[in-house]
Amino acid sequence: MSKQYRLGVVSTGTLSHDLNRFWTMKIMHKEDPYLKIGEVNDRSAKGDSEYVWALKDINMEIRQGDVVGIIGKNGAGKSTLLKLLSRVTTPTTGSIKYKGRIASLLEVGTGFHPELTGRENIYMNGAIMGMSKSEITRKLDEIVDFSGCERYLDTPVKRYSSGMTVRLGFAVAAHIDPDILVVDEVLAVGDAEFQKKAIGKMQDVSKGEGRTVLFVSHNMASVKSLCNVGYRLQNGLVADAGDIDTVVSHYLRGDNQIANHKIWKEPEVKKNGFELLEFGVRKKGSSDFSEPISMINETEIVIRYRLTKSFKQFHLTLHYKNEQGQRIFSSSGCERCIALQHEEGEYLQTCTIPGDFLNWGNYSLDLFVVEDRKNVFLVEGDVVSFTVSNKMEEIGAFMGREPGDVTPKFIFDEVKL
Repeated sequence: MSKQYRLGVVSTGTLSHDLNRFWTMKIMHKEDPYLKIGEVNDRSAKGDSEYVWALKDINMEIRQGDVVGIIGKNGAGKSTLLKLLSRVTTPTTGSIKYKGRIASLLEVGTGFHPELTGRENIYMNGAIMGMSKSEITRKLDEIVDFSGCERYLDTPVKRYSSGMTVRLGFAVAAHIDPDILVVDEVLAVGDAEFQKKAIGKMQDVSKGEGRTVLFVSHNMASVKSLCNVGYRLQNGLVADAGDIDTVVSHYLRGDNQIANHKIWKEPEVKKNGFELLEFGVRKKGSSDFSEPISMINETEIVIRYRLTKSFKQFHLTLHYKNEQGQRIFSSSGCERCIALQHEEGEYLQTCTIPGDFLNWGNYSLDLFVVEDRKNVFLVEGDVVSFTVSNKMEEIGAFMGREPGDVTPKFIFDEVKL
């Protein structure tokens, strides 16, 4: 399935283009002549063609009960894809086959008339979705209660805030018993309470009732908690597809392919008598930094540096960050494990992370060089990154990601009473 648009104007923009397209397609029964000159939809680059592929060669097979997260940068084609699936527009090439009733919430106020009241819009929207008047009446109280807009039910929607409009729109879409629920990132307009309620409702629809949900959002925490399948779009193409944790991980990492081992012949990081020579992360006991690190392995951080002056008090601190860039914990080589006093010379410092501690995923390290215990004179962010693999991959299986970035293996004892 593909969708092409012409930039800047509606239709082809010129009579000659319209006649050429009509003659080729309707009379000669050939392919649209302007399909061949379309370019990939890269919004950040200037193109040579006035035709652009908003989506190009999209192939998806979504099973009943799947909760599909569709992610990507702005302009990647996510909303266009949902509009095609919701029959708001038609694909330029290809086809869509589905079974069941589709309910969509694509934009704030979709399907609502601003002059009608909330109650009238519920009936109108429900009728558009295929519900009978008696069905809507039967579910009216439930819809209104979920939306939290009871006081304004008989007020024209034009006086609603965007958050109230989304509340009412989602309440209608979620309560018409759709077989397929399509939700764009409009939920971000709602407050925290409503977002939590909406995600809970989508989980009930998918898990409890076995219905299908397609969800677009830039909130990766919501995507990971709700979805089990992911598609990552990039410039109108499917860049990644598979389990949601892997797809989100690739999206968050983006183009930031920082190596897990770096050596500098001429130090780039140097200040106040400190020069960084080597920084790497490897599997404990291995000299090969390219060897995969599993969750069950001990992980060793290697730091080699040179001091060109003496320090009375000196130590290194590491901040560990997850793939969202959040600092999850820190470790410090101070007086607990090494001497604070350092003479001039070259040093090799190692730090061991125990096995069964880090969850699988991508991590990066910030380096802090500290003097006098409180004077941080050098900070380097994201010096190296490393990946901890799923421990089940070694036997060809897969294990879903447990919540959190650390999953320490505690000792549990059990006796029968």
